[in-house]
Amino acid sequence: MQDAEATGDLSVRRRPGRPSLSNEELLDKALDLFLEKGFDGTSIDAITAAAGMAKRTVYARYGDKTRLFKAALSRAIDEWMVPVENLRALEAADLEQSLVRIGDALVGNVLQPAGLRLMRLTNAESVRMPEISIENVRLGTEPTLTYLADLFTRRMDLEPGQAMEAAHAFLNLIVAGPANSAAWGLDLDMAAVTRQTRFGVQLFLHGLSQSQASDGAADAGLIDEAARLLDDARERLERLRATS
Repeated sequence: MQDAEATGDLSVRRRPGRPSLSNEELLDKALDLFLEKGFDGTSIDAITAAAGMAKRTVYARYGDKTRLFKAALSRAIDEWMVPVENLRALEAADLEQSLVRIGDALVGNVLQPAGLRLMRLTNAESVRMPEISIENVRLGTEPTLTYLADLFTRRMDLEPGQAMEAAHAFLNLIVAGPANSAAWGLDLDMAAVTRQTRFGVQLFLHGLSQSQASDGAADAGLIDEAARLLDDARERLERLRATS
C-alpha cells in the first residue's frame, strides 16, 4: 500500500496527532517563514516543522525549496492584488473621482504590511531569480494595466497604444512613489499620501488633456495652412487663365 503522504492524498488515514493540512495552508506557512527569514534563511526542515508535515510530502508536491518558494510567492501575489472587478466597481460618472478612488485603492493595498513585506521579499530575491519579477508583473501588474487602458479607452477616447502608455504613466505617478518610499522603510504620513494621490490624479488628467489640446491645435493649424495654400493656388490658376 502506498504511503498516504508520498502520494499527496490528504484525505486518507493519518497517524494520530498529524492533522490534515491543505496545500494552501502549507504555502501560507512557507510564505510566513520566507517573509521573516528570507529565502536563504528558510529551510525545508523549518517549513515542515511549522506545517506539521513530513518532508517527503513537501518534496513530493514541489520537488525542492525553490519551487515551493515560487509557488508560495505566486499565490500570495495573486491574493494580494486588487481584483479588476473591485477597481471597476469604483468607477463613477466623474472620471477624476473615479481615478481618485482607484488610486486610493491601489496605494492603500500596496502600503498594507503584508503588501510591503511581499514587495521587499520579491525585490530581494529577484536578482537571483528574475523570473519571480516576471511572475509578479504577469499576476499583478498586467491585469491592472489592462483594466486602466480599457478605462482610458472608454472614458477618454484614447487609441489602444496611447491608452496603455497612459496606464503605465498612471501607475508610475500614483502608486510607484509611495510604494518605493515605504519599501525603503520611510515612515509615510497617510494624510500626505492621500493628498499626493489627489494631486497626482489632477496632474495626470490635466497633463493629458493639455497634450491632447496641443495635438488638436497643431492639427487645426495644419488644416488652416493647407486651406491657405489651396486658396493661393486657386488665385494663381485664375490669373494664369486670365492672361492666357
